[in-house]
Formats: sequence, C-alpha cells, structure tokens
Amino acid sequence: MNASPSSALSARSPGPPWQTLLVQRMRYLWWLKFLGVCAFMWLFFIGYFHTLRNPLHDVVVMPLTWLDHAVAFQPQALWVYLSLWAYVGVAPGLLLTFRELVVYALWIGALCIAGLACFLLWPTAVPRPAMDLSGYPGFALLQGVDAAGNACPSLHVATAAFTALWVEHLMRVIGAPLWLRSCNGLWVVAIVWSTMATKQHVALDVMAGVLLALVFAALSLAGRRGQQAEVE
Repeated sequence: MNASPSSALSARSPGPPWQTLLVQRMRYLWWLKFLGVCAFMWLFFIGYFHTLRNPLHDVVVMPLTWLDHAVAFQPQALWVYLSLWAYVGVAPGLLLTFRELVVYALWIGALCIAGLACFLLWPTAVPRPAMDLSGYPGFALLQGVDAAGNACPSLHVATAAFTALWVEHLMRVIGAPLWLRSCNGLWVVAIVWSTMATKQHVALDVMAGVLLALVFAALSLAGRRGQQAEVE
C-alpha cells in the first residue's frame, strides 16, 4: 500500500533548529526594525511630554501602599530600568514579515495612545521621594526625561509587559527552549521591579500598567493563538 501524503510529510526530516530560526528572524529587515523602534520612541516622547506639560485637570498624587514601603530605593536598579529601551526592540526583532511589523506597531501604538489618554484625562504623579536623588549619578537626567508625572498607568510597565507576552508567543512559535523563555520572564520582572526600586512609580501605577498590557496583548494575540510553527 502506498504511503499517504500525510505520512510522507511526517517522515520528512524536522525543520531548522530554533537557533537558526531565531537568527533568521533577527536578521530580517533588521535596519528597518532598528529605525522603526527609534522613530516610535521619538513620536512617543512627543506625546508624552505634551500630556505632561498640558494637563486638562489638577494633578493627582498617587497614594503609597504597603508594597511601596516594602520596596526600598535601589540606585543600581536604574540600569535595569533603562534596559527597557533595548527590551522593547526584542519583539519586533523576532517578527518575520513586513505585515507583522506593521500590525505590531499599530497595536503597541494603540496601547501607548490609551495610556496617554489616561494621562490627559486624569493627570497623576508619584509622590516626591523622601531622599535627595541629586547625589546619585544618572537620576538627575532620568528626572528630566521620565518625570514624576504621567504616573498611572505606568507605560514603562505596560510596554515591558506587552513586549514580554509577544516575545513569549514568538519564542514558542520557533520552539525556543524553556531557559531562553525564562530569561524573557526574568527580564520583564526585573524591569517592573525597577520602576518601584527607582521610585519612578508606585504599586498602583504598576498594577494599572500590567492590566493595560494584558488587555492589549490579549487583543493583539487573539488571532495568533493556536498558530503552529511557521514555515520559515
């Protein structure tokens, strides 16, 4: 009896290893991905500073919780905090087609617009830290770039969590091992922790940022759930 087409396909050798698929994805239109992420950040900060400087209502200072008191100020967390600007490039770096890049940009752009709308309609700020941060290298610059306003929801947390969920999905698609996917999880957890350890955000900001990310990640990934390993 002749073998069926399905059995013939199953008898074929497995596809490329995950390392090969990872490199292929990272190399695809790398220059466009790099320029696109830079342009996106530039546009984002235009909107960020506009809402920061032009609140429609009085600014509300976010209350502290027990968790805020439990997380002590850690100046070394600044480097983890700043690593977000590299981390947000991981998900687009793993995308394989131009259409996917456009769709991803639209979704994360919508997330940022939703956050900026919250800042515009409900201006918030974190409480002034009890300690003087001027003596810590880098914090004076950070206060100028990422000011205490535009606090809730934390878009630092929201974009990090949104990125993490997309990276997890794409890592599964290429069959990446658990240890590599765990690194992704540890990185996003470290970024979330750093927002509180640097006193740039309070716990309520973080929770709202995570919720915002979950909503937009669920919507954006809904059409991709159940997707099998792609033909690279």
